Amino acid sequence: MRRVALIPGGARGIGRAIAQALAERDWDVAFCYRTSEDDAQIAVKAIEASGGAALGLCADVSQPDVCMELFDQVLAWRGHIDALVHSAGPFHRVDVLDETVDGWRAMFANNLDSLFFLSRLVAPGMMERQWGRILAFSMANADRIMAQTQITAHYLAKVSVLGLVRSLAKALAPHQITVNAISPGFIDSGSADLAELSQMVKSIPAGNVGTVDDVVAAALFLLSEEAGYVNGTNIQVSGGWGI
Repeated sequence: MRRVALIPGGARGIGRAIAQALAERDWDVAFCYRTSEDDAQIAVKAIEASGGAALGLCADVSQPDVCMELFDQVLAWRGHIDALVHSAGPFHRVDVLDETVDGWRAMFANNLDSLFFLSRLVAPGMMERQWGRILAFSMANADRIMAQTQITAHYLAKVSVLGLVRSLAKALAPHQITVNAISPGFIDSGSADLAELSQMVKSIPAGNVGTVDDVVAAALFLLSEEAGYVNGTNIQVSGGWGI
């Protein structure tokens, strides 16, 4: 039976690249997006061209009822979910004293709440089958809990992701389910500001900006059979930045 991955945020960037890589390894992939309809169509074709079946759905996973509907649609499509790759996570830059209530809540709802909602939905089936992978995304230096005055809400949501990953990992480990995080640094994923990336190179010990392939390699390992004893960890993909 082919394995099935659900990838919120899989229409473009790192999420799409992971979807394609899994399709090349005989996985089928469902993904969701909020506004990227054109990108979603491209992603479906890319996944199918890579050898997997694809299902692209428009869904705002910050809402628990929408998560339930998404979950039901994927089960109706393939009957099970073997991996949740939570790559959804919008970002905005605003001074902490200028942050709004809605902006604050949106950062936590999209980056943290959605991970909780979807993990809670996929876990029972994984427990029944005694196999599963949940992969979340934080950010390099989140484990240091630094002052981040321009991206406070987003940053603290990513800090919380690491805490949730550890709690889920401990709860699900007896069922042969792993829960891990990847924390990218500056990655040229197609959506980042190129001028900012170029400016940051001087502060990256490796001397270069990372590529999507760098993140995909870490993701494939954590989703693999070989990583079955790797649980509750956080892999930094940052060229040494943020440590």
